[in-house]
Amino acid sequence: MTPRPQFDAPVYRAAGKLAGKVALITGGDSGIGRAVALLFAREGADVAIIYTPVEEPDARETRDRIESEGRRAVLIPGDVTQASFCRDAVEQVVRELGALDVLVNNAAYQSNVESIDALSDEQWDLTFRTNIYGYFYMAKAALAHMKRGSCIINTGSITGLQGSKDLLDYSATKGAIHAFTKSLAQNLVEKGIRVNCVAPGPVWTPLNVVAQKPDDVPEFGSDTPMGRAAQPEEIAPAFVFFASNGDSSFITGEVLTLLGGETTAA
Repeated sequence: MTPRPQFDAPVYRAAGKLAGKVALITGGDSGIGRAVALLFAREGADVAIIYTPVEEPDARETRDRIESEGRRAVLIPGDVTQASFCRDAVEQVVRELGALDVLVNNAAYQSNVESIDALSDEQWDLTFRTNIYGYFYMAKAALAHMKRGSCIINTGSITGLQGSKDLLDYSATKGAIHAFTKSLAQNLVEKGIRVNCVAPGPVWTPLNVVAQKPDDVPEFGSDTPMGRAAQPEEIAPAFVFFASNGDSSFITGEVLTLLGGETTAA
């Protein structure tokens, strides 16, 4: 991508908020996931990332960024649409890093279509299996190892609140993620495990930009009040907030929108 998404968050100052924690991030090789991995490591967490095998070069770059912060990194290539892989991935994290304190469900599939007639059954199924089945599989596997004080953070989207005419399947899954977040939060509150969701507007990531028509890319995000898309490094601190018991121990079941000045989410 030109310009490259901004991940480094040079003005962010860590405070040891995740010292000694272990985090697992799906879709952690690039975009929001990479920015979150970097800030989690800067806050003291060891980080494992899940990614599709084709993204191996990006995953290695993310690993290098994590290790440059002095933390351990584990790379796990695979497919979150498969429940067996999700279980195996969690077991690998616990085996190699010793625990699992924070799960970030972030992996997603997105492809624009102009009408419901153009939306194939196969795309509908793939989007749901990646964006919501994968969240369910990962949460179920992770919870077998989580203890009081652990947390799950899901990545939602403004499209799950407002809809999007060109993203029928993607928007539907994001709405499902928001409801899943609130329901799972209620289900786990007595166990002391928090579940929250970060729901951004347009973000300058490969997932979002590749879905645009070439002529629309320069204008991506220009309809926000701030007149631009967010950078991944501007979204990642919200994940740190939800992951940190020092910041958000009394917060669960929330969907936090980050919309560049827009004040009406629904």
